Amino acid sequence: MNRLLPLLLILSISGYLSAREIKVYNKCPFTTWAGILGPGNPAGGGFRLNAGETKSVFVDDAWKSGRIWPRTECDGNMNCATGSCGPREQCNGAGGEPPASLAEFTLRGHEGLDFYDVSLVDGYNIPVLIDAQGGHGACKRAGGCFKNINDICPGDLAVRRNGRTVACKSGCLAYNNDQECCRGAFGTSDKCRQSKTAMLFKEACPSAYSYAYDDATSTFTCKDATYVVQFC
Repeated sequence: MNRLLPLLLILSISGYLSAREIKVYNKCPFTTWAGILGPGNPAGGGFRLNAGETKSVFVDDAWKSGRIWPRTECDGNMNCATGSCGPREQCNGAGGEPPASLAEFTLRGHEGLDFYDVSLVDGYNIPVLIDAQGGHGACKRAGGCFKNINDICPGDLAVRRNGRTVACKSGCLAYNNDQECCRGAFGTSDKCRQSKTAMLFKEACPSAYSYAYDDATSTFTCKDATYVVQFC
């Protein structure tokens, strides 16, 4: 009997069990391209999603500082209106160009909890939300928007294409000052307060990060869940 086979089977099973599934669902009525950044370069860093399509990404059970974001209106050369990571479908270690809505994950963090959030700190392109399935703990929905921020985006924050607003910059991205970016004299939670620009984002998307210290209403935890990242 080949004694190596049982060992290989055990290693294979343990590797499978240590993987975690994140489903990316494009609920938009148009094509999007998911960008993915994080350890292990899951799915090569991204893929195309037709309207209504779902694809699964498998990441390490202790995936840290991972992010998923939508890219929109990409042409055949992958020149995208928003969220571009360069002229490629698979971002392969490159981040997305802001403004873009981000789904962020740290799995098996403090006390074995998963931490997840939707961040608009660098701006917004389309609505993003995260649902936890089959986990233990609070496991609440993160993100989701009552309003399309592009429809209410002030002119000096708007990113336009063919006369339409396709994304909205955050105050930090647009103005690059210490107060909006929570740095310098405003670099602590007691000094940095939600600006009028951040309030606009928060009112539209109440459970998403609107500025750097928006933790209380924007960070969520769960344990051992499968996650669904939904675009639109």
